[in-house]
Amino acid sequence: MSAEVQSAHTAKLLRVILVTLMLSSMSAMMFNIVLPQLSLEFNLSLAQVSWMSAAYSLIYAVGTVTYGKLSDRFKLKDILTFGLLVFAAGSIVGLFSQSFGMALLARCLQSVGAASIPAVAMLIPIRYISQERRGAALGMAAAGLALGSALGPVLSALMTSFADWRWLFSFPIALLALIPFYRAYLPDDRGAKTAFDWLGGILLGAAAGLVLFGFTNASWLALGLGLIFLVLFIWRIRSAAEPFIRPELFRNRKYSFMIFIAVMVNGIGVSFYFLTPVLLSRVQELPPYWIGMVMVPAAIVSAILGRKAGKLADRKGNAFLYTIASSLIMVCFVLLSSFAAAPGWWIAAILILGNVGQSFMMITMSNTVSRTLPKEQAGVGMGLFSMCGFITHGMASGLYGIIAEWKAAASVNPIHQDSGSAVFSNLYLVLALLHAGVLIFYLAQFGSRRKLSTMAASPGSGAKP
Repeated sequence: MSAEVQSAHTAKLLRVILVTLMLSSMSAMMFNIVLPQLSLEFNLSLAQVSWMSAAYSLIYAVGTVTYGKLSDRFKLKDILTFGLLVFAAGSIVGLFSQSFGMALLARCLQSVGAASIPAVAMLIPIRYISQERRGAALGMAAAGLALGSALGPVLSALMTSFADWRWLFSFPIALLALIPFYRAYLPDDRGAKTAFDWLGGILLGAAAGLVLFGFTNASWLALGLGLIFLVLFIWRIRSAAEPFIRPELFRNRKYSFMIFIAVMVNGIGVSFYFLTPVLLSRVQELPPYWIGMVMVPAAIVSAILGRKAGKLADRKGNAFLYTIASSLIMVCFVLLSSFAAAPGWWIAAILILGNVGQSFMMITMSNTVSRTLPKEQAGVGMGLFSMCGFITHGMASGLYGIIAEWKAAASVNPIHQDSGSAVFSNLYLVLALLHAGVLIFYLAQFGSRRKLSTMAASPGSGAKP
C-alpha cells in the first residue's frame, strides 16, 4: 500500500489508535487498586505484590525504546501485530493463573506486548502525517490515554466488586480485533536492514531498570549497579559500529533540551495521578471507588479537548499551546495548595484544569520533539523520549510517597489554614514554581515560530520547514 493510498485512511487509522491507547492505558492502571487483595490471597507483603506494577513499568519503559529502534528495520504493522498478540497471550495466561508467580509472568508478558503501542502510536503521525496536521493526530492519541487512565481504576473497582480480580486481565484481548485494521491501513514500508545492537539494548535496559528499582526501593546497591551499566552503555554506543543509539542523537541540542523538559514535566505531572489520590484518601477520607470517580471528570474533559488542542498547536504553534498548558497546570497547583482540605467535589473541579493542562502538555512536547529528529533517528529518538517519561513516572512516585509522609507545622500559602493537609499545600506550591521555571526554559529554546522553522529546516531534523 502506497503512502498516497494510506493518506485516505488517516482518519480511520487515528480512531483505531485512540481505541488501542485507551484499552492499553486502562490495563496499565487497573491492577494498582487490587494489590491489597492479592496480598491477602497469596499471603504476601504489599511490597512483594507491588511487583505486579513495578515489573510492568520496568519492561514497558525499556520496551518502548526497543520497539522504537526495531521500527527502523521492520514494518510498523508487523511490530504492532506482534505486540498485540503477546499482549493478548499475557492476558490469557493471567485469566488462568493460580499462583502469584503465574500472575506476575502474565503481567510481564502483557508489558512486553503493550510497550509496542506507544512506540508505534507516536511514530505513525511522524511518518505519515504532515507537520501541519500532526498536532491533531497527537491530540487524538492523548484523548485515548486520558480516557484509559480515568476508566482503568473505576472499571477495576467496579469489576472486582462482583467478579474475581483475574478478570482484569481480559480487557486487552479485545485488541486482537484491531489487528486487521492496522494490517489494512498501515503501509508496507520499512527501514534499512542494519545490525541490531542487542548488547547495547541490554545494557540500557539494565541501567534503566536498576536505577528505577534503586530509587524507588532506596537501594544504594541497585543505584550503583545501574550507574555502572550506564557507563558501560555509553562506552558501547561510542565503540560499536552500529550502536543501539547513535551518539549524535545526544549531540542534538534541541532534542536533549526536550528530554530535560520532558523529565521535569512528567515528574511534576505524576502528582496528579499519585499525590492527589493520597490527598483524597488521607484528608478527605474517600474510599478507593470515590477517589477514582473524582478523577473521571478531568479525564473526560481532557479527552474531549485533546484533538482541539492538537489543532490549536497546528494553527498557533507548539509554544502557544505549551504556554496555555503550563498556565493551566500552575493555576491548578495554586488552587490545590490553597484548598487542599476542600471537599472532594471541589478537588474534582480543580483537577480539570491540571489534567487538561497535562494532556495539552503531552501533545505539544511530542510535537516539538518530533521536529528535532531526522527521519533515520525518529524511531529510537521517540522511544527514548517515552522511556524517560516512564522512568521519571516511577521515580517521582517514589519521591512523592516519601514526601507525603512528612509533617508540616503550617502552610506557606497564607490562604490555606488546615494543618492536617499542610504538607500537600506546600508541595503543590513548590510544583507550581517548578513549572514556571520550566516554562521560561521552554520559551527560551522553542518560543517562536522562527525558532521552530529553523529547527525543522536544519540538518538535525527530519521535518520539513
